[in-house]
Amino acid sequence: MSSEPIVNGGVQIHQSRRLPDFLQSVNLKYVKLGYHYLITHLLTLCSVPLMAVVVIQASQMNPDDIHHLWLQLQYNLVSVIIFSAVIVFGSTVYIMTRPRSVYLVDFSCYKPPSHLQVRFQQFMEHSKLTGDFDESSLEFQRKILERSGLGEETYVPEAMHYIPPRPSMAAAREEAEQVIFGALDNLFANTNVKPKDIGILVVNCSLFNPTPSLSAMIVNKYKLRGNIRSFNLGGMGCSAGVIAVDLAKEMLQVHGNTYAVVVSTENITQNWYFGNKKSMLIPNCLFRVGGAAVLLSNRSLDRRRAKYKLVHVVRTHRGADDKAFRCVYQEQDDAGKTGVSLSKDLMAIAGGALKTNITTLGPLVLPLSEQLLFFATLVAKKLFNAKVKPYIPDFKLAFDHFCIHAGGRAVIDELEKNLQLLPVHVEASRMTLHRFGNTSSSSIWYELAYTEAKGRMQKGNRVWQIAFGSGFKCNSAVWEALQNVKPSLHSPWEDCIDWYPVETVV
Repeated sequence: MSSEPIVNGGVQIHQSRRLPDFLQSVNLKYVKLGYHYLITHLLTLCSVPLMAVVVIQASQMNPDDIHHLWLQLQYNLVSVIIFSAVIVFGSTVYIMTRPRSVYLVDFSCYKPPSHLQVRFQQFMEHSKLTGDFDESSLEFQRKILERSGLGEETYVPEAMHYIPPRPSMAAAREEAEQVIFGALDNLFANTNVKPKDIGILVVNCSLFNPTPSLSAMIVNKYKLRGNIRSFNLGGMGCSAGVIAVDLAKEMLQVHGNTYAVVVSTENITQNWYFGNKKSMLIPNCLFRVGGAAVLLSNRSLDRRRAKYKLVHVVRTHRGADDKAFRCVYQEQDDAGKTGVSLSKDLMAIAGGALKTNITTLGPLVLPLSEQLLFFATLVAKKLFNAKVKPYIPDFKLAFDHFCIHAGGRAVIDELEKNLQLLPVHVEASRMTLHRFGNTSSSSIWYELAYTEAKGRMQKGNRVWQIAFGSGFKCNSAVWEALQNVKPSLHSPWEDCIDWYPVETVV
């Protein structure tokens, strides 16, 4: 991560009597921020004088004026009744048909036991001892690890710690149970919600989909009620966490006064690649054990204790394009070994999906000032053929915190650059990648937990969760903090938050 330089030098002690040159010293970002406040509150600024005039006129009315106004209303009694009936009817229709608010009561991220940690040297030694990788593949994996942004404390499943590794269906089920049950046990303990009160369950895991399903496994473990609406999403990649939240939100619009649990995880045990195709070796170096459980509610009583309110979900799917469809693709190599191949076009395709997604999201979240600047630049370019650079909206004016999927260092770098973010805005993503690796769809929840653990989440703050996944998909979720959020008990950062941020050097 970059850091600001420290400048040492002498101090000039004599003072000039001349005023500073404001045209040279003024900071452009503050001019832009002032313009943003002016435009955003334009309606308020215009309505204040109007309200003042109304109050002054009302204060000057004498009893005769008030009596005359009352007589006017009596003579137009039918009009008053019709107008009142329309207001009451319209208000009733609005209240009955408005979308139900969806609250995030709490969430929990699984922290694996320390004996599952894997250091770079251990990773390379085990890879060599398996006998499955040639020298070129071993050197390739070493370089990927060094450049990945991962630290020395990430976790791999139990089966991968043996020599040779022991991937099996039983081991994969054990990994899934440890992660999912670990996250759910902590969630239920922190919220005091009984499993029987859960009306909706959505589970997403891309690469491990046994029969019975993972959602059925949860129903069996916690003895959930028989009429629960349960869903199991498979093969939807690292952005499936936002998709699961969107599905739960839609179900909460239909079924009132209930809770929904969303579980996001990935399973590594049976999806480790033991071949020598370079594009299929990258996931071995990046993906690590992790998972999260989220409790959502549409009960108005839960607003007082909820951490966040769901504001928007925007989903973008580029699967109609062949290159986008195949850029993250599970297949067998020439030797018949199965793995997930990452295309060299992945970053370009992700950039296209991001552009589409933020084009949709922008009008929903950006202040009017940013939309006017973007529109003016677009008009100048189209009508006058001016050589004007396209204006990139400042999403820092719309969001206070950013949870960018920790897919890898390159992903975070590109979004930081293209969205013109500051290092603090991508700190949660970089530190999550460093401490836990790419935990797939659950990474955005580890990042949110990091922001909470740092004590940065204040009431009214807006959070942008953005994730990319196979298909190819780019999905966004926007949350608003309902209180000054404190970290939950047994947060994954509980015993190490004071060590972060660390400087990651490549």
